[in-house]
Amino acid sequence: MGNHTMLKGISQPALAKPGKIHYNKENLFTGGENMSLDMKYFEEMEAKIPRGKVRTRFAPSPTGYMHVGNLRTALYTWLIARNAGGTFILRIEDTDQGRLVEGATDVIYKTLAECHLDHDEGPDVGGPVAPYIQSQRRDTYGKYARLLVEKGHAYYCFCEKAESGEDSGDFDRADDPCRALSLAEAQARVDAGEPYVIRQRIPKEGTTTFHDAIFGDITVENKTLDDQVLIKRDGMPTYNFANVIDDHLMGITHVVRGSEYLSSAPKYNLLYEGFGWDIPTYVHCSPVMRDAQNKMSKRHGDPSYEDLKDQGFLTDAILNYVALLGWSPRGDIAEQEVFSLDELARAFDLAGMSKSPAIFDIEKLTHFNALYLRAMSPEAFARAAEPYIRQAVKDLPVEEIAALLQARCEKLTDIPEKVAFFQALPEYGVDLFTNKKSKTNPEVSRAMLEAAIPMLEGLSGWTQEAIHDGLTALAETLEVKNATLMWPVRIAAAGQAVTPGGAVEICRILGRDETLRRLRLGLEKLA
Repeated sequence: MGNHTMLKGISQPALAKPGKIHYNKENLFTGGENMSLDMKYFEEMEAKIPRGKVRTRFAPSPTGYMHVGNLRTALYTWLIARNAGGTFILRIEDTDQGRLVEGATDVIYKTLAECHLDHDEGPDVGGPVAPYIQSQRRDTYGKYARLLVEKGHAYYCFCEKAESGEDSGDFDRADDPCRALSLAEAQARVDAGEPYVIRQRIPKEGTTTFHDAIFGDITVENKTLDDQVLIKRDGMPTYNFANVIDDHLMGITHVVRGSEYLSSAPKYNLLYEGFGWDIPTYVHCSPVMRDAQNKMSKRHGDPSYEDLKDQGFLTDAILNYVALLGWSPRGDIAEQEVFSLDELARAFDLAGMSKSPAIFDIEKLTHFNALYLRAMSPEAFARAAEPYIRQAVKDLPVEEIAALLQARCEKLTDIPEKVAFFQALPEYGVDLFTNKKSKTNPEVSRAMLEAAIPMLEGLSGWTQEAIHDGLTALAETLEVKNATLMWPVRIAAAGQAVTPGGAVEICRILGRDETLRRLRLGLEKLA
């Protein structure tokens, strides 16, 4: 941006000047549709641009799942806007029609909603600079491309190139005869119906300096840049051109994207300068890596946001962890790890972002998830755990089982395996009755069960208190430690050495009849 001030660590624009459109009214030309440039159109578009506060956009392509890098971009973009009291925009970039995946747009909406990354403007909510879907803005790109030709910063190219080459912008300008065509000559060929693309006219000499909020100034020699395609033969814009046009017309002040786009950045500058527009603040995020050598990739088995949800991770934990993949809090909160979304919005600043790649550590995410699970209210945890409990246990009370799990659960998907014994007693061997710490072996365990069964049969009520008091009193009578009695009772009741909850809780949940049935089966094993 031009002049800017600081608000809560985010670069905030002052009232921006409208973009300067320079044109020669005596030298208007017609485009492929034989339509004269209407300069009033451009003036009206400028007048619509919202100005005066931070405006950010998340602009995904509906080409599949929401990977971790996409989610981080959305989160950082939202945080910049919210920190500055600005506007967060959702824009759907669907110019690459061949890569569109059915249902992918719904995934975008669903993910943003689940993550509470609410957008102020977008295809579904509207806004002052609609439409917010690029395929619906096709005519706009064509008009601005023709304006750029008029201004001498782009040209019609009639050279035969493969579509893949056009999409990539891979073109050797030294061998391009179309750069030398006069506007009148090129226009005549367009009017004759000859297929063409519109290419950016990169200066042959000099350098271009691009400033990024994270990486600083990047200077490249213009001779190293290619004359990238702006408008393809089918009339659709390329990604790089559509982004610049939309970002300007939507008043975007901060553009957040992956560092893989840094190499294209100087060409963005030249486009802005060609139109006479202010350049937004660019924020290029370092990559998210699987390890020190490899970026995360779906095709290599790395999880998407949906995959992480399916693996039992909470949305809030995912967001918290993803926020720290490339950003660190500073000052009084430098040591803080756990942040709510509101806390992140207050704390987020560009100075905390790193140039270094961030390694995605599933164990670290698991740690965060466990913290979030344990911080939930018992009622909220029970609601979250219920579908997983019901995968394994059909009839027993969810709330009581959930209460045993909350302090012992790292992921929701761990739950079915942990509680399956409630539904059906697993096969187990008598060796489980041996525990050095509890001072038990098969002989001791047999004696404990022989004493415990009639005591439990005789309890007047089957409450946790009654079971606890009965077993502890029995241990005292038998002159053994509580653990010596509780271990064989728990093994017989659960059939496994590691359980959520102890003997008392398990017996209470199983009920008197099922508990006694299982204890008798255990006694038979020990006979």
